[in-house]
Amino acid sequence: MVEFPVVIRGGRVIDPGQGLDMSVDLAIQDARVAAIGPGLRGRIVLDAAGCVVAPGFVDLHSHAQTVGAHRLQAFDGVTTTLELEAGALPVATAYARAGVEGRPLNYGYSASWAGARIEVLMGPRPTGGRRRCWRASPIPPGSGKPLPPRRTASSGCWRASWPREPSASACCWAMRPGRAPGSTFALRGWPRQAACRRIHTRGPSSSSLPLQPMDGAEELVRAAVETGAHMHYCHVNSTSARHVDRVLALVDRVRRAGAVVTTEAYPYGAGMTVIGAAFLAPERLAQAGLRPTDLVYAPTNERVRDAEHLRRLRATDPGGGCIIHFLDETKPADAAVIRAALVHENTMVASDAIPLTGISPAGDGAWPLPPGARTHPRTAGTFARSFRRLVGEGALSLPEFVRRTSLLPARVLATAVGGTARKGTLAVGADADVVVFEPDAFRDQATYEVPTRPSTGVRHLVVGGEPVIRDGALELSARPGRPVRRS
Repeated sequence: MVEFPVVIRGGRVIDPGQGLDMSVDLAIQDARVAAIGPGLRGRIVLDAAGCVVAPGFVDLHSHAQTVGAHRLQAFDGVTTTLELEAGALPVATAYARAGVEGRPLNYGYSASWAGARIEVLMGPRPTGGRRRCWRASPIPPGSGKPLPPRRTASSGCWRASWPREPSASACCWAMRPGRAPGSTFALRGWPRQAACRRIHTRGPSSSSLPLQPMDGAEELVRAAVETGAHMHYCHVNSTSARHVDRVLALVDRVRRAGAVVTTEAYPYGAGMTVIGAAFLAPERLAQAGLRPTDLVYAPTNERVRDAEHLRRLRATDPGGGCIIHFLDETKPADAAVIRAALVHENTMVASDAIPLTGISPAGDGAWPLPPGARTHPRTAGTFARSFRRLVGEGALSLPEFVRRTSLLPARVLATAVGGTARKGTLAVGADADVVVFEPDAFRDQATYEVPTRPSTGVRHLVVGGEPVIRDGALELSARPGRPVRRS
């Protein structure tokens, strides 16, 4: 018999792309799935008895692009984690940095509309003699204002950056007009061919201060209809909050009309951004349905007391993390809102993972992470928590959960980068990105008080054919992550 380098033996293999759900072995060779069948032999055998063997989860929306954050996501079943909402600028710098440092998981970046806009309004920001790479950093004060008429008329900052960023193989364009209230979202002048090859992600609709909560969603779907571009609605749970049924009905309507609009959600009632975000100004909170006491200043885990306290925090540390409790998960009505976003047809799970703070670069490479590390619990627990809420409570079948966490986001990614989907499936020839987890033990452990506690239940996690987690333990030296780029 052929002996393969790695065999995952005795698990329940679930691959919605093939309609596969059976107990069988899976073999890996040359970073690809090599065979599926009974009795396969391997030099390395990973025991999967009692486990689900599935395509590794693909997270389209993660700002946490460091080694430490990747390790947290690995224990949550993620094998590919992508910064597609905020993006990076220059994209080549982000890819180069990740390549030099190495990553446990596959990674990728979109081209940052916000970064291009900042450069137009404020000029490039050098660091150590080089242009800074704009990623998930807060948008500086003043960069949310309208563009000068001459720049708007000459096709706008993000179109001006078009020739440069695709050449760096960015996955797509990242649109966040909600973070810049003075911005417009005009895509009418774009060549249809270019627009159709990109996903344009949309930040919180409430942060653009619409007169009605639907305005942000209407803006996005209108752009999808007018341009033919694929529009991806980020964290529809937090952008829609208690209006989620109305927003999703709008998405359904334009889908039936032929527009390509996809959605994602995470299973928490609190979001997180920087406390200096425009929509968190005290005078604007009410328009987002928020009060100062709904906010927690993350560096000290301190609840904001009142409007004056919020003003002081915004003035002294505008880039400080802020947890926003927009829904109360302990209330049945609010829990139903979160559930509605997650179970809606073809909604994908995505974390909106937040960069780790409170640690040094050396601390990011340590494991376990240092006690002072801070983030949102969704960085560590989104997929395990979604499994518990959706499969554990009977809202979705296990194969449907796998479809929404692997196959669907992989298809979106394939649309963005071009070519066929080699992720999100265990078909022979697919990338060997595999999660092996125990259904009864797959649970999130991160809390708002201890947000970096890893999820439990992942027995093995394989990225590009190399184990990152083996028998429940992290392989500290593993850096098999590869860049995902546009072809």
